[in-house]
This record gives sequence, C-alpha cells and structure tokens, in this order.
Amino acid sequence: MPESPPRTFEGVPLSILDTTNIIAGGNARDTFRNSLDLAQKAEEWGYHRIWFTEHHNIPSIASSATSIIIGYIASATKRIHIGSGGIMLPNHVPLMIAEQFGTLESMYPGRIDLGIGRAPGSDPATSAALRRGNANGDDFPKLLHRTFKTMLRQE
Repeated sequence: MPESPPRTFEGVPLSILDTTNIIAGGNARDTFRNSLDLAQKAEEWGYHRIWFTEHHNIPSIASSATSIIIGYIASATKRIHIGSGGIMLPNHVPLMIAEQFGTLESMYPGRIDLGIGRAPGSDPATSAALRRGNANGDDFPKLLHRTFKTMLRQE
C-alpha cells in the first residue's frame, strides 16, 4: 500500500494519544493488540506520532510500563514516531528512564519521543509505592536535569 502524505492541520503534524483503555470484557493483551493495530493504521494514514500514557494501579488501563509498550509498537511499525505522553519522572529513577529510552532510540533511531511530566499521579497508596522515599514532585527540576545529563552522556 502506498504511503499516505503526512497528516497535518494548518501545517502542524497530527499525532494520536492512546490511553490503552481495557474495554469491557477485554484484557491487557487485547488492549496491546488494539494499540498495535491503531499505530499501524496511524502510520498508514500519515500521522506523525502516537503517544502512550502512563497510569499505575488502574484496572481499566493497561499502560503502566510505557517504555515496554513503546518497544512493542516500534518493533511492528516502520516510520511513525512513538512516544510517552508522559513519564511522570518523580515516580522513576532518572537513570533508568534515560537508559530505557536511550536503548529504544538506539533500536529505532529517530522514532522514539520522551515526554516527561511531574504530576503526582495516582491514589496516595500507589504514589507511595512508586516513589523513592518521600518524593512529592518538588524535586522535578533536579530529576529532569539528571535524566538529560545521563542521556547526553550516552550519545
């Protein structure tokens, strides 16, 4: 099938945000297959990027391991950019995020996009389970600096 021209709105490349919702009666495996199908169609239709959200401990959403989903989607597509929309950095060790996305970028050059945020996230128990120590997001600038410093070192 011939490649579609880039899909834009007034010159701005269009992207899709996939929240990986598990449909009633479905499961995570079906959701990931649906996400892959959506990404392949988006690529065929000329979309620039597909983003995947990060949510933890929500039974109806399958995107708790965003970098793994991105790798799965990238392995079955050719051109479309795949990104996180976004990784809530206070919930992660910056070095691990830098390494995960650096690895993805080396496997799929020029197609991996890292969106980073600092939202507190989920319910208090889940937030406490995800965070290192008593982090509440106030250290976001420092975490962001560490992440980018590590990523630049890997280039």
